[in-house]
Amino acid sequence: MSATKTALVISAHSADFVWRCGGAIALHQARGYEVTVVCLSYGERGESAKLWKQDGMTMEKVKTSRRKEAENAAQALDVHDIQFFDLGDYPLELDRDAKFRLVDVIRAVQPAFMMSHSMEDPYNTDHPYATKMAIECRMIAQAWGHNPGEKVLGAPQLYLFEPHQTERMNWKPDTFLDISSVWDKKRAAIECMEGQQHLWDFYTNVAENRGNHFRRNSGGQAGGRAATHAEGFQSVYPVTVDEL
Repeated sequence: MSATKTALVISAHSADFVWRCGGAIALHQARGYEVTVVCLSYGERGESAKLWKQDGMTMEKVKTSRRKEAENAAQALDVHDIQFFDLGDYPLELDRDAKFRLVDVIRAVQPAFMMSHSMEDPYNTDHPYATKMAIECRMIAQAWGHNPGEKVLGAPQLYLFEPHQTERMNWKPDTFLDISSVWDKKRAAIECMEGQQHLWDFYTNVAENRGNHFRRNSGGQAGGRAATHAEGFQSVYPVTVDEL
């Protein structure tokens, strides 16, 4: 078995992984991880307003455009593998076969950690639904009786990346990741999302603010690391330690 470390991002729509954890992806790729991104939908119905305002637009044209943007962003972040499930959005729904498809990916990747959305989002129910599916499929991937003979999943942490309006979504970060060294890659990936240009500066500001939080929590004025950009995450499961 390969000793390469891996990670898995489960993104409700094809742009979500860029805004919310693009830095984590690029950073871990640079450190030797193989990061796989699963986009459950393209966000073709609910997150492509700019495209739909163009004359002659069709569903397939929107999907094609969204996929190309995500592929370009993935390339900018050095993503190891990106997969598109094309399950539709608004609403996003996974039947039993789609769940087992995601379980197959989880078992194949054997991630050291996973990432998905906040548990709550009153503005976009696709997001917490994706996380509900991530939790359920993580559980199935751990079951010895599911496709007996396959390597079962261990217990990877599931990190919830930052939602758009944290105070409405009961999201409380307990982990800050310094992405200063790969910020240029994340910004390049952000700029691949041409259909949602209104979010470019918003998520740049988020990263700068989280850089401030990283500095404060890593030592503040007493010698905190001079991080310029960071990403925040909320862990779902306990962390096992031998010392603090």
